[in-house]
Amino acid sequence: MKNVLLLKAGDAARPVQLSVGDYDQWFVESLGPDGCRFDIVHAHQGAELPPSAAGYDAVMMTGSPKSVTQLEPWMERAADFMLGAAARGVPVLGVCFGHQLLAHAHGARVVRNTQGREIGTVEVRLSPEGRKDPLFHELPEAFIVQATHEDIVERAPEGATVLAGNENTAVQALAFGPLIRGVQFHPEIHPAAMRALILARQEKLEAEAAARGQPPGERVPRLLAGITPAPSGHAILRNFLERFT
Repeated sequence: MKNVLLLKAGDAARPVQLSVGDYDQWFVESLGPDGCRFDIVHAHQGAELPPSAAGYDAVMMTGSPKSVTQLEPWMERAADFMLGAAARGVPVLGVCFGHQLLAHAHGARVVRNTQGREIGTVEVRLSPEGRKDPLFHELPEAFIVQATHEDIVERAPEGATVLAGNENTAVQALAFGPLIRGVQFHPEIHPAAMRALILARQEKLEAEAAARGQPPGERVPRLLAGITPAPSGHAILRNFLERFT
């Protein structure tokens, strides 16, 4: 039984919560049946963090509708906690917002993606370093995952290694030394959750498409039609727990 401290960094939109649950639940649903126990701390609500990560096998951080480009005190506290956990030998995985916050803590800039929002089932490709990293053990060079984000890590900070990327987002995964990993995509999201996230943002998605000169009414149906299962996401989470702890 792996004991994981999950730092919740935000809340999904109410319609999403009602249909498929919230961000933390998706991690529990993905890993709980495999014998993983979670303690969930609502970091974004200012909940007190434990004195240390002692007693946990790993620390993870969820995604968030909030942005690292608008730092709040709880974000800085959570970043310090994650760095401290890794310094004491506890592996850390940041997902989407968590990935960006870890990059910020290592000196990188987080910015709005000039390529536009990435959402839906997307393909990412491993770098040469990523093909050798235990996070992606037995995964092919290119694989599909679920994604939803507007911000990106502009470039890898000094000392970090880019493990994966794609045309929209060059920094899809980062290694910060031996015990800290960040992924921009969402390995925990299942197809029904991806569908709910797209539907909750459909007006905004169509407005973004129109602003880029795309035909009206086409983007959301295309995104929904493109949703497919992404078992690589579960494999990545399992690799993290089995090969870093």
